[in-house]
Amino acid sequence: MARLLELPLLVLLSGVVSLAMLVPAAQGLVVRDLHEARTFFYGAILFSFLTILVGIATRDTPIRQPARNQLLNVLGAFTLIPALAAVPFYEALESGTYLGAYFEMVSSLTTTGATLFDDPAVLPDSLHLWRAIIGWLGGAFLWVSALAILAPLNLGGFEVGSGDDTQGRYTQISQMTTLSDRLARYGVRLLPIYTVLTLVLWIGLVMVGETPFVAICHAMAILSTSGISPVGGVANGSSGLAGEVLIILFFLFALSRQTFGTDQLTTYSNRLREDPEFRIGLLIAGVVPMLLFLRHWVGAYEGDQIENAAGAFRALWGSLFTTISFLTTTGFASGFWGDAQSWSGLQTPGLILMGLALVGGGVATTAGGVKLLRVYALYKHGRREIDRLVHPSSIAGSGGEARRIRRQGAYIAWIFFMLFAVTLALIMTLLAMSGLDFETATVLTVAALSTTGPLATEAAAFPISYAALSTATQSILIAAMVLGRLETLAIIALLNPDFWRR
Repeated sequence: MARLLELPLLVLLSGVVSLAMLVPAAQGLVVRDLHEARTFFYGAILFSFLTILVGIATRDTPIRQPARNQLLNVLGAFTLIPALAAVPFYEALESGTYLGAYFEMVSSLTTTGATLFDDPAVLPDSLHLWRAIIGWLGGAFLWVSALAILAPLNLGGFEVGSGDDTQGRYTQISQMTTLSDRLARYGVRLLPIYTVLTLVLWIGLVMVGETPFVAICHAMAILSTSGISPVGGVANGSSGLAGEVLIILFFLFALSRQTFGTDQLTTYSNRLREDPEFRIGLLIAGVVPMLLFLRHWVGAYEGDQIENAAGAFRALWGSLFTTISFLTTTGFASGFWGDAQSWSGLQTPGLILMGLALVGGGVATTAGGVKLLRVYALYKHGRREIDRLVHPSSIAGSGGEARRIRRQGAYIAWIFFMLFAVTLALIMTLLAMSGLDFETATVLTVAALSTTGPLATEAAAFPISYAALSTATQSILIAAMVLGRLETLAIIALLNPDFWRR
């Protein structure tokens, strides 16, 4: 195992993906989809053999710039690994283009969940399973790489809560432990938790009435926040309200990394009840559904439906489930989301859903967006500035960590928000140049950068079909999904001349 972990990260990931092809191959064999089974089986043999050859050729390659190499590995993981995973998908589908298959794999690995297939019934179960597996592996990679790679480089949201001694502290971490040591350490700690949680949710969904195949795909999609479903979402499943109650509990793991473990890389309390990300996530999850419910309540009152108690409950639950789902960038709409609109007669508040997806989940989780910790830092800074207007000579308390978040953390968070806004405007401009109207370009840009693919169908006035987009538009969205997953700060860090200077 130690020798394996010394291999380049891309070689390790390609080996994992190659072995993962055996799962849809076995599933296709069981259900007698022999073409798909052969395709994935041959793919597993071919790419495993190529991975072994590349591993032998690169095992003793010296690494001169560890920081640059690690960031390039992460970038390569989201661009090169999907190219490998797309080959059996394209061959098994026997229709479409390789670019479409590559789009599907990038969308899955970045946990975006955008798909070119508007009707899930078009795809065989083996291909649905492969999309879910790639999304699940992408979530696992995010869990481990966030702590093993991004944290020592002070990226991915860790820069907000870090102190003045950040550079020395993280430099010491990277010098005392190699990348393989950190991957082994956090992999052993996190991957069993990730796997067990997926199995528990799978069994739970089966117990409340979901079919085993749909249940495992939904379980992997929820833990990875990919929103991939073989039936078009949980609303089309058979688990009903009991399944949604169970699912909403597992959404909480995308609000803060303190829900599944502590990393000791930040100085604020490791207790979940004092974690700022978890608290602000619960606040948003409580306030937004109430606002949506009041909105539907007013619509129902004007439509003389106010006495329909069942409709009121469905509207409240539909708002709660959908809010948390889009806040964690999963993108599953509740089965009662449509009932809430029928009860009130109001359309979907797409702007609110896009805002939730932009906020995103916690640092070092599978959720995308700008991260709750950055929002919290700006909130604390704004609150402190208002206090100073009222009491100019006041002294803020809460300790050194709170002061760092209000000052340096808020400063860095604001820089990130500005970079995110510039990136948003740039992607929208490129999509508009490819022929899209303003609303469509806005929804697709937010969906790609926040890694919330289902926004295209849930947030727009009329559902947007990814399959109807041109090749140029799909290529732009592929780049946007990778950029949204890797974050702008990491790309800028790669452009730092110090990373490339000998």
